[in-house]
Amino acid sequence: MKITSAEFITSAVGPNQYPTDGLPEIALVGRSNVGKSSLLNKMMNRKGLARTSQKPGKTQTLNYFQVNKQLYFVDFPGYGYAKVAKSIKGQWGKMIETYLKQRKELRFIIQLVDIRHAPSKDDIAMYEWCKEIGIPTVVVATKGDKIARGRWLQHTKVIRQHLNMRGDDTILIFSSETGQGRDELWSEIKRRLYEYEEAKREQAKEEKVPSSAEQAEGKAQ
Repeated sequence: MKITSAEFITSAVGPNQYPTDGLPEIALVGRSNVGKSSLLNKMMNRKGLARTSQKPGKTQTLNYFQVNKQLYFVDFPGYGYAKVAKSIKGQWGKMIETYLKQRKELRFIIQLVDIRHAPSKDDIAMYEWCKEIGIPTVVVATKGDKIARGRWLQHTKVIRQHLNMRGDDTILIFSSETGQGRDELWSEIKRRLYEYEEAKREQAKEEKVPSSAEQAEGKAQ
């Protein structure tokens, strides 16, 4: 994927602050410190565009990053950080639920998990929540450079089992240090966006084609 432009657009806490240009959106979710900001920077080839923080739980909004004026990455607050006040967590929950259930521009979720560890209860709950709502999910196992390549299959198998992943959901290994998985993730993104648009076009065609009964009625008139 050739990146010609990448920029931070806005932070939002509710629908009245979402962009209105209708571009497709891909949401990034994961535990605090799983590497969302690092992944975004690597995907966009922009160091420091998405700020990495030494204070987990600092992100408290939905942060929109526009790429090539074609799509948005929407960075969610990190979950699972114990020191974040319960009142703030409650606000996050409402904000995220509203977005996931109502945002028509959302195409799918990229859920980040740390390849070195089995998914946490929060990881599992997030994945199950997306399945319940009916949102397609791509699981990205981050920090792939932290373990030997020969152990990747073993670790991804553990992730699949703990999340009880559906057969049509993808898992990719990523490293923001080496760039491992960047091209594969971009290919997955483009494939899913293309398939979504194709399905929408097919649906529009079907809606325009009259049924045989309607055709017969038209001839009779």
